Amino acid sequence: MGRPAELRRSVTRADVARYAGVSSAVVSYVVNHGPKPVAPATAQRVRDAIAVLGYRPNLSARALKRGSTQMLGLVVHDSSNPFFGTFALEITVEAARRGYVVLMINSRADVEMERRALDDLVGRQIDGVIVASTQPLAFSISHQASSVPAVLIDCSVPVPGYASVGPDALNAARTVVEHLITVHGHTSIGMVIGNDGSDLDRREEGWQIALRAAGLPDGPIARAPFSREGGYQGGRQLLAGPDRPTAIFASSDMQAVGLLKAIREHGLAVPKDIAVVAFDGTAESEYSSPPLTVVRQPVREMAVRAVTRVLTEGMRPEGHEKFDMALVVRESCGCPHIKEVV
Repeated sequence: MGRPAELRRSVTRADVARYAGVSSAVVSYVVNHGPKPVAPATAQRVRDAIAVLGYRPNLSARALKRGSTQMLGLVVHDSSNPFFGTFALEITVEAARRGYVVLMINSRADVEMERRALDDLVGRQIDGVIVASTQPLAFSISHQASSVPAVLIDCSVPVPGYASVGPDALNAARTVVEHLITVHGHTSIGMVIGNDGSDLDRREEGWQIALRAAGLPDGPIARAPFSREGGYQGGRQLLAGPDRPTAIFASSDMQAVGLLKAIREHGLAVPKDIAVVAFDGTAESEYSSPPLTVVRQPVREMAVRAVTRVLTEGMRPEGHEKFDMALVVRESCGCPHIKEVV
């Protein structure tokens, strides 16, 4: 019962050629979209034969012949984070445009899991890897992973020995804090940030520069995870302190959403009682209540550049590329009109 014996084995390109009445080369031209053109009627006959026989090209054999799997690896902290989800989508779209597929692994912000993920991807013979590293400044890949080109993303500073792309976080943070000072007159601006304070984050540095340039003291700071829960806890900490700020800069949109909840629970209104601004500019910031004033990362441009570099610069590319961010003014800072300032 079932298919005839001759069809129970794997269908080959030669089988398709015999069924369609063409040469194996013609089948190859249709499947690979070249390099030689095939008459439309003949190409349709080949496609019909493929459908009838259930032919599937042997991708492993094709990769061996080409010396390329046409696959890239991608490691991110957490694809459920809207920022990394959007970044991953744009990388996938750009890779597909160039004929590549992307294998993505979440590291869960765990250094060991990140290293295992890199080794696993390289073991699948990927052509290059793009990494949002858990600890970019201390990033180092294993001996096995060093056999493929690697580009780091979400980097605000250079990482010695690696190619990297990232936002101009310092100037973006300075710009949004200056907006709170010069346009709205705030003199006490707190911050919720996701690092542990061991290294000065460029967002924190930009916040400090803007305050000190205006002759203002550093506002209160809460260090909490880059998550909605982290923003919520950081907000509760700042609002309960003796020097409650009149404005708060959150170092990610996710933190800002949690911060908004903490402010509401404290019986305060945004922006009437306290202004909020954030870093990233994901769709989450536009649809929060109220919509958030943000500095927005150029995710599409950075994704295109990361894919370009990993495919064109060969082994051990180096150098950091920094991208400007746009100030997007919405209701959470107290402005009545929405506008974008590059």
